[in-house]
Amino acid sequence: MPGEPLISGLITVDAALATVIAQCSPLPTEEVALAAALGRQLVEPVVAPLDLPPFTNSAMDGFAVRAADTPGLLRVVGESAAGAPFTGVLGPGEAVTISTGAVLPPGADSVAIVEETVVHTSPAGGLEVEVRVAVPVGDCIRRVGSDVVRGAEVLPAGTRIGAAQVGAVAALGLGTVRCARRPRVAVLATGTELRAPGQPLLPGQIYNSNGPLLEALLAGSGAVATVIPAVADTREAHLAALEQALEYDIAISTGGVSVGGHDLVREALGELGVTELFWRIAMKPGKPLSFGVRGRGVDAGLEAEAVPPTLVFGIPGNPVSVLVCFEMFVRPALAALQGALDPRPAFRRATLAAAVTANPQREELIRVRLTPEGLLEPLTGQQSHQLAVTATADGLARIPAGETTLQPGSEVDYLWFS
Repeated sequence: MPGEPLISGLITVDAALATVIAQCSPLPTEEVALAAALGRQLVEPVVAPLDLPPFTNSAMDGFAVRAADTPGLLRVVGESAAGAPFTGVLGPGEAVTISTGAVLPPGADSVAIVEETVVHTSPAGGLEVEVRVAVPVGDCIRRVGSDVVRGAEVLPAGTRIGAAQVGAVAALGLGTVRCARRPRVAVLATGTELRAPGQPLLPGQIYNSNGPLLEALLAGSGAVATVIPAVADTREAHLAALEQALEYDIAISTGGVSVGGHDLVREALGELGVTELFWRIAMKPGKPLSFGVRGRGVDAGLEAEAVPPTLVFGIPGNPVSVLVCFEMFVRPALAALQGALDPRPAFRRATLAAAVTANPQREELIRVRLTPEGLLEPLTGQQSHQLAVTATADGLARIPAGETTLQPGSEVDYLWFS
């Protein structure tokens, strides 16, 4: 992407993202119960307090043996079950029945699997096992520490905790992990025309979809959302609601950031002491996005200088603009506040299934669906108010600005919806 604005007064997407991330400092940390850690970011590495596995054990059901005794007829002298190890020492010509995950007895160096054995009753009434094949040393066993050794770093700081990470931490016997506290986010939709879903509409009114949309996006980003009731297009209503929103880690407003007579958000934010760092991006949709910061006082017992400023996003009111601006700027900010190693959007490369005409002056984030062949199919209906069409999309394709048409088969960056 070009490093300079494409239009005088507009900032590039990459420059805007860099500006946002530069304002993000990790939030204070806390111990989080493992059961509540899904989706959170580690701020300290997870170090193994023990070896995994903690003992050498069997990978299969069968018989613990000495490889040198196979093939052959062996006397069964006991059993090693999961949680109930054999307490003796395996000697020459002996075998121990063993279960998957059970401790390998001292003296044994291999496991003969059930399918390669036949069990007999000996003339004396005991059990004998016939191992029909030569079992290699080390066959079907899991060595102590073969997954991870004590003291090794299992998960680095900045890791986002998913199901696999929860399982790995649990296997180490750890009940908590240290994470940044969850960002507190205020959501405010502006517009006299807005009504809550479920209420009857009067002439000229529409339902507030931006509030529920942002709540849903925030729920998957590790944040705690507070929705401030939608406000009418008056200076007094804007000042009161925005003042409340500015007490949070992030304040997000939708609507009212363009140049119309009822676009009051930026003016109100300026009156409330917000320093605007950029306004208007060379991006479609979402061009009028405003971003700024305002300092805060003491919070949660911290010294004033340790309290990060409130990050303030003034997002245009069209719902697709809300979605795109969130994925491109707000989600990365939330990740950075929680200590992510790389908070930027996780773009990949894929191939277009159909031609796309680029915007001469702004890069576009267009909605796409993944075809069975793994291609990106642009959806019909790319205007920024068309949220119902967006509900059928799998993600966004990033189309660079320029006087060109990208032909089918062209490679582009794409971003899956989380």
